[in-house]
Amino acid sequence: MANLLIQRLAIAGVILAFFVVGVGAYTRLADAGLGCPDWPGCYGFLVVPETATDIALAEQQYPDAPVEFVKAWWEMGHRYIAGALMALVVVIFGVAWRFRSEQTPTTLVTALLLIISCQAAFGAWTVTLKLWPQVVTAHLLGGFTTLSLLWLLLLRQGALGLFHRGLPAPGKLAAVALAAVIFQITLGGWVSSNYAALACPMFPSCDGSFAPTIDVGEGFNIFQRAGPNYLGGLMDNEARKAIHWFHRLGAIIVALMVVGLAIKLLPDNKPLAIAMLVVLAIQITLGITNVLWALPLINATMHNLFGALLLITVVTVNFAPRLRIVAS
Repeated sequence: MANLLIQRLAIAGVILAFFVVGVGAYTRLADAGLGCPDWPGCYGFLVVPETATDIALAEQQYPDAPVEFVKAWWEMGHRYIAGALMALVVVIFGVAWRFRSEQTPTTLVTALLLIISCQAAFGAWTVTLKLWPQVVTAHLLGGFTTLSLLWLLLLRQGALGLFHRGLPAPGKLAAVALAAVIFQITLGGWVSSNYAALACPMFPSCDGSFAPTIDVGEGFNIFQRAGPNYLGGLMDNEARKAIHWFHRLGAIIVALMVVGLAIKLLPDNKPLAIAMLVVLAIQITLGITNVLWALPLINATMHNLFGALLLITVVTVNFAPRLRIVAS
């Protein structure tokens, strides 16, 4: 009974986590990450101030951050949804420990609770440190990790056997592919948090060159000072080009690794292998069109979501064979 309940809660968790990733990406891409200049409230209120009196008070307290309703509601909406996900994880944790047995995934749900607790802290620091790229990137990785753990919890409870049945023990190729995908997601977060998505506005070249003038040292300077407002980014164009160009090169490496892994998986689990290739193809297409279409918000948000999907396919290959699957 407890395992079935955890499975249903995990389904809700995966859906909600996927939604959180999407809303978080849209909020960041729409420059709404500082839509509310404080945390956890919004200009000192639990909701976005809307009356003339509340707006006047809000702008008196934060004179450098005039109220922008749409951006503020995107930011608060993201917080509400993330808060709901955290509450759901707490419920999963409580159920798992209340009805624990040899079949109960207590270690997995404990790790999940720890990760999402850290996510709450990074969410706060994202605002209080004014979109410091290191924190924004770490917050993105934490969201993807939360989604991955919820996905593994769902598989562990016996759901979606089509995607993990018959998988062989993960080998070196699976591990390398996972490392490549994680590194590429990190690069993507660094691109986004430093506003480098359009640093190379041409494809496949960068400003007409395949050896563009770039500043790698500044582009990957992880010792940027916390404190300035990083909305819009502070790097010069050559530094942003470096980040963007390395992200493109990383995409080539990921494509090679994932295609090789999918081909290797075909005899053992054709549905997962095909899903991996389809997601990869869509993800590459979204990345290219982000450049060609000058980063439309929906397109860029989908690029984040399909990055998450690609991650969980590779996570499945690496970790599903190690799970003690509960018969559904």
